[in-house]
Amino acid sequence: MVCRYTENKTIGDDMKKGIRFRAYPSKSQKELINRTLGCCRLVYNKGLAMRNDAYKNGQKIGYSQTSSMLTELKKTDEYSFLKEVDSIALQQSLRDLDRAFVNMFQKRANHPQFKSKRDNWQSYRTLNQNDNIRIVGKSVKLPKIGLVKIKQSMDIGHINNATIEKTPTGKYFIVLNVDFEPEVSLNKSGVIGIDVGIKEFYTDSNGNIVSNPKHLEKSLKHLAREQRKLSRKQKGSHNKEKQRVKVAKVHEKITNQRNDFLHKTSSMLINENQVICVEDLNIKGMISNHKLAQHISSCSWGTFFSMLEYKATWYGSKVIKVPTMYPSSQTCSFCGYKNPLVKNLTVRKWKCPCCHAFHDRDINASVNILNKGLSMI
Repeated sequence: MVCRYTENKTIGDDMKKGIRFRAYPSKSQKELINRTLGCCRLVYNKGLAMRNDAYKNGQKIGYSQTSSMLTELKKTDEYSFLKEVDSIALQQSLRDLDRAFVNMFQKRANHPQFKSKRDNWQSYRTLNQNDNIRIVGKSVKLPKIGLVKIKQSMDIGHINNATIEKTPTGKYFIVLNVDFEPEVSLNKSGVIGIDVGIKEFYTDSNGNIVSNPKHLEKSLKHLAREQRKLSRKQKGSHNKEKQRVKVAKVHEKITNQRNDFLHKTSSMLINENQVICVEDLNIKGMISNHKLAQHISSCSWGTFFSMLEYKATWYGSKVIKVPTMYPSSQTCSFCGYKNPLVKNLTVRKWKCPCCHAFHDRDINASVNILNKGLSMI
């Protein structure tokens, strides 16, 4: 199984991306991975407690102080087990903590929270130093872990770092951050406007309609049945843990179906068009409507737009975001007349009282989004 991350980074002229492989560690390797996850969680929580105490006392500390704390911990008999796992992974957990505080200070995130072994998704990251992370045959060599079998379905470039993940269903994945040189297509000439929705995932300015697959809605009954069984199990029992995994598998299947659909749809649009115009939606504000929150979340518009943006950067396309308040649905795409009656969402088709053009609400909106986006270039 291979999955591209919804994020790409450029450093200078170098572009990087993450490639995710399913891993099949042995029993001893699983134990060491789980031990590393626990040690990274311990170090993160120790660093967070240290920084919280410092701020309460009016002091300001950063990564260097927490790194010194880690060094002292390793010297004690109580925490000598920290020497048994990957030292780079422990340092990276403190780097993650420092980044979390930076995000908080810059108001991009809330205050960092303590990590728990009951967290659904667990991972740790380690850096490639002196080629200590590399592909060997059908395996990946990892620091301290050794050769871990993977299911590799594509060749990769130079490895910068690796993230080892353990999912709620007990599966293991390795995400390799690699150097990436995309092949930019110079033959694309299409321009398209997209109007996203709930019933139809999107309608474009060419009149094409892509239906919403509604993966969550189709699995709700199954999910509710498995969750009811989980609630009836005795707390702490082996049967409760087995049922928890069954619930996690339902969630995992929904996530995989959704990501597969979003990747295929976004790649198709990028491969066919040079310019893609979309609305700059306030998704967070829209989710505050409790009647539509589940449906909007299930559509994953934010993830879809993010995929379009980073794939456009990769393959030489351009994504233009039209302002949220632009009245794309109410404006006639032929004469520009603004019809206030179309503000009612129940009006799906309407006739322009000025030029008498007949409009489908969504197609008209996508044409207006395209025209507005092109005027912004």
